[in-house]
Amino acid sequence: MKQHTKRFSNFVNNNAVLIVLLLLVVFFGFSNKTFLKPNNLINITSQMSINVIIATGITFVIITGGIDISVGSVAAFAGIFSTFVAKLFPGISVVEGLAIQIASALLIGAICGLFNGIMVGYLKVVPMIATLAMMNIARGLAYVVTNGQPVYGLSNNFSWIGAGRIIETERFPLGILPNNAIFTVIIVLLMHLLLTTTVFGRHVYAVGSNEAVAYLSGVNVKKIKVLTYMISSILAALGGVCIASKLNNGQPGSAEGYEMYAIAATVLGGTSLSGGKGSVARAVIGASIIAIINNGMNLLQISSYWQKVITGVIILVAVLFDNLQRERKIKTSVK
Repeated sequence: MKQHTKRFSNFVNNNAVLIVLLLLVVFFGFSNKTFLKPNNLINITSQMSINVIIATGITFVIITGGIDISVGSVAAFAGIFSTFVAKLFPGISVVEGLAIQIASALLIGAICGLFNGIMVGYLKVVPMIATLAMMNIARGLAYVVTNGQPVYGLSNNFSWIGAGRIIETERFPLGILPNNAIFTVIIVLLMHLLLTTTVFGRHVYAVGSNEAVAYLSGVNVKKIKVLTYMISSILAALGGVCIASKLNNGQPGSAEGYEMYAIAATVLGGTSLSGGKGSVARAVIGASIIAIINNGMNLLQISSYWQKVITGVIILVAVLFDNLQRERKIKTSVK
């Protein structure tokens, strides 16, 4: 009997986030009939895609024991940059628009991530301070280059990845699957494979578990940190160009607060803030929980002000849960 109880307890502990997700779906499904309707589920999928992309990138940083609060600003700056480039080619095709968006994200993300990585890895600046600096730099540049004004006048093809859908039917003339959701799935799969099947992925976990031991084992700790911050910024930039594509314009104030949603999603998914533990797949579950809570509260007409309060509580609970799990592991290892 004790063995069955222990197994059940371990199952709940290992799958707590997934259980919470299912309970939320059941709760909001009974609370509002609109929640489980196909159109709303499609909207949830589309809305959570950008947070999933950003959370996937920040997962790499947090696993190494770092933090990146610049992702929202980097996303906004990359989105602005992509719209400026797109305006130079008013007659762009869908493929050209997609190429501009990806190239813009790679360029801006790589530069911002390299800055963060060098500050943290080589100059030993505290991650919070280094990324706080980049957060202000990127957001400031977004406002400077636009003079605080949105960037309009883009081709409709620019919005293909952000607002387009595929599989059109009579019931869904605009399409069923959002393009940004498909794009997100591809990114998540690639990052999951990178983290779980490569030497680089093993080194990321090693650095987060014990930086000194990783260094003595031959891991280039500084290089790993630079690469993780670059991955985080590049994926944040990809999220930013998706926002610009969805709106079909560039907004210097876009993605504000997205860093908190991404961190919350990652920690909710079980990535330890102390490093050494985490998963891209679980970060997706964390992002799903946040998206469902936000959507459900909107359907229940809960004030947006209270939604911010609830999001803050979610982050706090996730951190407390992380601390409890860590303390439990320490006690178990001592015994």
